[in-house]
Order: sequence, then C-alpha cells, then structure tokens
Amino acid sequence: MLRKLGKLVALAGIAQAVCRYAKNNPDKVNKIADQAGRFVNERTKGKYHSQIDGAVRKVQDATNRRPH
Repeated sequence: MLRKLGKLVALAGIAQAVCRYAKNNPDKVNKIADQAGRFVNERTKGKYHSQIDGAVRKVQDATNRRPH
C-alpha cells in the first residue's frame, strides 16, 4: 500500500510540473499536441479522428490558446 502511495505522489508531482510547463509555454504545448494528433491520425488512417481531435481541443482549451 505504501509503495502505491509513493507512486501516486510521484505522479501528482509530475502532473503539477506538466501543468506549470503548459501554463508557461502554451504555444509550444499546442504545437506539440497538434503534431502528435496529426501523427496518430495518419498512423490510424483516420479511424480515431474525432477522439484525437477532441483531445487536441482539450489541450488547446486548457492552455487558452484555441484558434478561432
């Protein structure tokens, strides 16, 4: 149980670091999310396009950098 708690604490720390990075570098995060989305969409031949698009939109919303 203690080992699981330690992993959870470490994961929470990583999540906080990611949030700080995204807040400080929203343009970089959006660019990477867009590139990753296009890459996965190409590899899956568009099979999961709506899910991928939704995930990219959530990143954009979270960084307040959604294009109009």
